[in-house]
Amino acid sequence: MPRTARTRSNGNSRAVAAGFLLPALLLLGALVVYPIGYSVQRSLFDRSGSSFVGLDNYLALVTDDSLRTAVRNNLIWLVLAPAVATALGLLFAVLTERIRWGTAFKLVVFMPMAISMLAAGIIFRLVYEQDPDRGVANAVWVGVHDTFAEASGFPRARPLPVHPLTAAGGGAYVTKEVVRAGEPVRLPLVGVAPGRMPEEARPAREPAAPSAAGDTVTGTAWLDFTKGGGGKPNVVDPAELGLAGLRIEAVRDGEVVARATAAADGSFTLPADRVDGAVLRLPASNFREQYDGVEWLGPSLVTPAVIGAYVWMWAGFAMVLIGAGLAAVPRELLEAARVDGANEWQVFRRITVPLLAPVLVVVLVTLMINVLKVFDLVFVIAPGSAQDDANVLALQLYRSSFGTDADLGVGSAIAVVLLLLVLPVMAVNIRRIRRETRR
Repeated sequence: MPRTARTRSNGNSRAVAAGFLLPALLLLGALVVYPIGYSVQRSLFDRSGSSFVGLDNYLALVTDDSLRTAVRNNLIWLVLAPAVATALGLLFAVLTERIRWGTAFKLVVFMPMAISMLAAGIIFRLVYEQDPDRGVANAVWVGVHDTFAEASGFPRARPLPVHPLTAAGGGAYVTKEVVRAGEPVRLPLVGVAPGRMPEEARPAREPAAPSAAGDTVTGTAWLDFTKGGGGKPNVVDPAELGLAGLRIEAVRDGEVVARATAAADGSFTLPADRVDGAVLRLPASNFREQYDGVEWLGPSLVTPAVIGAYVWMWAGFAMVLIGAGLAAVPRELLEAARVDGANEWQVFRRITVPLLAPVLVVVLVTLMINVLKVFDLVFVIAPGSAQDDANVLALQLYRSSFGTDADLGVGSAIAVVLLLLVLPVMAVNIRRIRRETRR
């Protein structure tokens, strides 16, 4: 073909290619290039956009406490969330190859990806609820705690001034008079809501008459409160319940000489020969506040709690990608290593992980870009009282741009900083893709 014809053909091809690319380039410029350029320009002006302030808005990112917290939390997210999600994805992908129901397990782990961030935030806001009756996390935590630490039966229970009990310090109560053989003992208390009484509690009864031999001291511990009123203090009224499970100690000269536990009707019995002349003590363990679990959404734990919700969502994504890479690993290499005497941990560490390195980098880089933009989980899960402590750059961008004290200059500066943080990660990813394409 003559050179002029070839040149004309190449020119036509370029013109056709430019014609096809032009709509996409215009759209890219309108939706990406222009907003980036405008954000950079707006970040150099003040709140109103009329006065040039230079880098003052960027300096505010390191001088304002809330902005510094957002930067610090973003670094925590960047280090923890991708690493934990990728590690769990790798673990799940390797283990599910060895179990019969691996496909079902992968489906369950990947299922949270079908849930929006907003829905996941609402779910975990309930999971982290402080009340163990509503929050799953605290229900489990309190259950484990109460397995190893005895729970209090009657928090906030106390005697009235007219009752024969007085405070002994440390949260315990003792009788005002010593116990005498043949004299029944009454231990009335108030301050327990009827609905919080033990399920086994039964109507209290008057202390039983002493035995003919006089070898026991009997008594009754009960809730001296009649629902609806009408009861008399220090008198066991028919509608009043026994303090089932209340622990009672007889103390003489500072030493515990006998112990008893109130029955369902509040009755208890002590040996007269050991408690005669002693005082009865209700130990503080009866009255300490019940353990309500961990304040997951408090200032110190709110960021790890939100990261936990993120990992719950994205570990399935990591597992699927790593599982696809694992399926391409040559099995003969693994078998050869086992034949040579390598154990499973050595096979995993020396062969599986190195062969999966390209896939792990893809997952890690994708999640790093994703966590730099995290917004909805933090906004929904963190309560208003702890939102400053859970603050991240994307949330601060929203608050600075659209909050009650909006400052578009600072908001634009945060947007530019987020872009600058994403660019190095994107550059690494593009270089890796080009390197693999050359292969």
